[in-house]
Amino acid sequence: MDFTGSGGANDLHNNQFYPCEENKPLLGEMSEGNNNNTKLSAGPCKRSLHHCSSGGMRYKLLHEGDIQVCVVKHPRTFLSKILTSKFLRRWEPHHLTLADSSLTSATPTGYMETSLSYSSIEDLQLLSWDNAPKYCVQLSFPGGTVLLQAANSYLRDQWFHSLQWKKKIYKYRKVLNNPSRWDVVLKEIRALVDMALTSPLQDESIYQAPLHIISTLLAENSNLSTQDHENIIVAIAPLLENNHPPPDLCEFFCKHCRERPRSMVVIEVFTPVVQRILKHNMDFGKCPRLRLFTQEYILALNELNAGMEVVKKFVHSMHGPTGQCPHPRVLPNLVAVCLAAIYSCYEEFINSRDNSPSLKEIRNGCQQQNERKPPMPLRLLRPEPPPPNTIVNPSPPQPPPPGPPNPATSIPFSSPSCVVTSSEILVELERNNNSANARRKGGPSGVDSEPNLIDCLLVSPAANTLSIQLPAQADRVLGCFALILKMLSDYDDWRPALASLLQPIPFPKEALAHAKFTKELKYVIQRFAEDPRQEVHSCLLSVRSGKDGWFQLYSPGGVACDDDGELFASMVHILMGSCYKTKKFLLSLAENKLGPCMLLALRGNQTMVEILCLMLEYNIIENKDTQLQIISTLESTQVGLRMYEQLCDRQRELKELQRKGGPTRLTLPSKSTDADLARLLSSGSFGNLENLSLAFTNVTSACAEQLIKLPSLKQLNLWSTQFGDAGLRLLSEHLACLQVLNLCETPVTDAGLLALSSMKSLCSLNMNSTKLTADTYQDLKAKLPNLKDVDVRYTEAW
Repeated sequence: MDFTGSGGANDLHNNQFYPCEENKPLLGEMSEGNNNNTKLSAGPCKRSLHHCSSGGMRYKLLHEGDIQVCVVKHPRTFLSKILTSKFLRRWEPHHLTLADSSLTSATPTGYMETSLSYSSIEDLQLLSWDNAPKYCVQLSFPGGTVLLQAANSYLRDQWFHSLQWKKKIYKYRKVLNNPSRWDVVLKEIRALVDMALTSPLQDESIYQAPLHIISTLLAENSNLSTQDHENIIVAIAPLLENNHPPPDLCEFFCKHCRERPRSMVVIEVFTPVVQRILKHNMDFGKCPRLRLFTQEYILALNELNAGMEVVKKFVHSMHGPTGQCPHPRVLPNLVAVCLAAIYSCYEEFINSRDNSPSLKEIRNGCQQQNERKPPMPLRLLRPEPPPPNTIVNPSPPQPPPPGPPNPATSIPFSSPSCVVTSSEILVELERNNNSANARRKGGPSGVDSEPNLIDCLLVSPAANTLSIQLPAQADRVLGCFALILKMLSDYDDWRPALASLLQPIPFPKEALAHAKFTKELKYVIQRFAEDPRQEVHSCLLSVRSGKDGWFQLYSPGGVACDDDGELFASMVHILMGSCYKTKKFLLSLAENKLGPCMLLALRGNQTMVEILCLMLEYNIIENKDTQLQIISTLESTQVGLRMYEQLCDRQRELKELQRKGGPTRLTLPSKSTDADLARLLSSGSFGNLENLSLAFTNVTSACAEQLIKLPSLKQLNLWSTQFGDAGLRLLSEHLACLQVLNLCETPVTDAGLLALSSMKSLCSLNMNSTKLTADTYQDLKAKLPNLKDVDVRYTEAW
């Protein structure tokens, strides 16, 4: 066949050509001679493409596949015309790969012995033969034609659009590699974006490839004007509506946010991009520049005239107008951005302390130790700087005197500043940690544990009053993102997840030693302490034993406490009102916070008065002098005196209740309530009661307050009651002699059942029809050696 001469014209007369996409004008290919032809053919083809993108067939971009190949060379003699006719053609099966620059075969033999470069392809057409149902794609190149035969029309069209895309993207990549006229470059970028948006191919690379080409163009031409920056950003904006920008493009966007934060491009173009990132990003660790771009965008919003009001409106737009945010990834992503931004504020101090690579160096891949700078001095403020020409060698911290701290002895930060090197603080940290470890090893437990956060921060009386001084820019960044954390804590639906994310205290020690930061974060902790939901306020405690939590940091004596214990009292109040009215919690308060509790009770705080009464009632305090001091504290206020008298009355009733005598077995009538049980137990002596049945009554976890007063109780039947997890926790701490427990058809869950592992005397346990899981059941069997009779029917463990 001759595709150029008269012989080829007769052969092509019987072929039917399908409409195809014309080549967009590329840089260096526009000329006056073919300008009119381009305009005449581009109109209908563009309408056909828009039809394909809206309602036509959609295809996945092919990267490789099996297809039949035939190559027809241009005939030069009559014999060659006969040999190349369609009746004598030979087809070869090949596995073709659509590489970035050429079409290659997995078996480079026959027709595809050499790769076919996209630049050598002059034309690309769809062909349909009348004599046989063969679906072909024609690739014209100098000297001949390549025919690709697919199995059906869909595969043919898929090969056609994939080859067309590869050919065009190769041309754009080559043309935009060495631009000369930036006014024409902008037109080519718009044409490239339009090609990607109107392509019938559905693949992530269809939108990512143009973005990578443009990001490479911007990286290699960093001397563009600001107006060129904005024009390019506006041109590629349609591609960013449904796609994340690549890392190099994120760096370009960050630079624009820093240099022109008040540009309208930030509001009009970057806002939907950042919103998509926050809604759909799954892991900033895979692309940290997405997080950095989001951080710079928020800082740019903060630079506007309205400042934080604009940021607040943006956060509200991410949450939505309803009470429940419909996008579960928004909050974790916002918190990740805030944590990274706050960390960057103290990055200079952290690097000078441990000589580790900075975030910028990690992003740039520069982690060589030989390129690290020597430790920089920390700019800190001391109340009393040491005299000149003297070596400061602070002694190890001395234990504070018993009793609450005296606020009148506080020294304001008004003295001149001095420079303290990071090595001094490291020495103090090590000394304090060693002394703290020695105290733990010599304690009653005899076990070694890691130093907690407060030990690391309160290194010495002098270092305790250190205050970090941030640069002006870092101070603005800290204020902005600390305020965002405060905004997030104001949303009720976000507060449980936010409390869980902040429970491990994911901030550097420098931030926790910075008074401004802890003062800003105090609002967030207050919101947690005011929330009645247990999943929120329970996050005030440490994430695991041996670690400090927000409760310790903001309690009197903690590094973040800046009041007289008001926040501490509110935290204790909400925790005591939940399921934390336990001996373990009271023991921790008696060991670490007895002084602040007594001080606040002396000032009339009702929560602390209740705490002291409970310590006396549960015999938490063994030292007689300390008991007398607590009693004196209670009697010094009206509310304390009243509650102490009520405690004495309860103790007299308890003695009467526990006096030997009364029945050994007792069964309450059905429909009895907690009040009925309390009234019955207050009517006489039940010191001999060993078997109590509350089956089919209306008692709840509140009756546990009465049950723990029965010292001889060995068998307890709670079948079909509303007794829950909170009651089980209380029973597990006070009824160590309980042997038989029936929890059939009660609302207990794993959270309460796990507390039973401390009741070593249990030999019979009925958990039929509860929410017991298999893991909890195995844990109970391992920790209760005397457990012989167990009923787990109709549970997950059955």
